[in-house]
Amino acid sequence: MNDWIAGKIEHWSIDKLIPYARNARTHSPAQIDQIAASIAEFGFTNPILVGSDGVIIAGHGRLEAARKLGLETVPVIVLDHLTPTQRRALVIADNRIAENAGWDEEMLSLELAELQELDFNLELTGFSDEKFGLLSLEDRDEEQSESSAKEIDVDSYKMMHKCPKCGFEFNDSGKT
Repeated sequence: MNDWIAGKIEHWSIDKLIPYARNARTHSPAQIDQIAASIAEFGFTNPILVGSDGVIIAGHGRLEAARKLGLETVPVIVLDHLTPTQRRALVIADNRIAENAGWDEEMLSLELAELQELDFNLELTGFSDEKFGLLSLEDRDEEQSESSAKEIDVDSYKMMHKCPKCGFEFNDSGKT
């Protein structure tokens, strides 16, 4: 097995876990409540990442949520293959890289609207119908059919193209 592949998930007492003293990520009480509600609804699906010394690399908020829920043990993955410098960097990277992702807002709206129609508590997703301005399925379908009926003046759009071999630039009418 490669050193960088987690071998197994272990269950540790929360008393064995030590928050990283220089963790720059913060969690509001409201976010800890959200994490706790997510764990209660879906289970502890994202183990806490730790060194064999018990210092948390990723999962400080999950630990606080576990405490709030009264859990005595939590799932952990021990990352002993990291150098001390890599551990410090991963504490930051684990959070920051996730922030760099975007959302397909159309797909997100569709998923949230359908969950809402199924009477799922959207607060458990981190979104709410007020925050996202969700439409009911009927309203969304009506809006989509109205928007798809609008004609688009394709002549008003001039797409520029560039030949990858010679660099010649042209638009859809063939002119530069």
